[in-house]
Amino acid sequence: MTQYMPAPSAVLVVEDDLLVLWYLIEQIEDQGLTVYGAPNADEAIKLMEAHKEIGVLLTDIEMPGSMDGLKLSHYVRGRWPPVKIFVTSGRSLPLQEHMPAGAIFFGKPFRQDDLQRVFDAARS
Repeated sequence: MTQYMPAPSAVLVVEDDLLVLWYLIEQIEDQGLTVYGAPNADEAIKLMEAHKEIGVLLTDIEMPGSMDGLKLSHYVRGRWPPVKIFVTSGRSLPLQEHMPAGAIFFGKPFRQDDLQRVFDAARS
């Protein structure tokens, strides 16, 4: 009997630095995962609404637009509670009480074990 294995969740990367965005998309695609990229929160929300398979959010904190990455992560937690959230920054270190419940922070530059946590979250 074959055991049912659910399909991995897609990953949404929100990053305004296009080189970093492309790097992350490539890393995630290399893991055989589906990934979407957005340069700001407004585009990220449109992608979340259009792609119900997104189960992981990886967002930078500092970015232009109507909300930063922390506000986006709180919005996502409220609207899509099961989504796994990773928040990152090279300049900010948010206090745990400013993060949405269950969110994980890691700094830039990215370490491979931090990215591995994102890959594993998409597969679980």
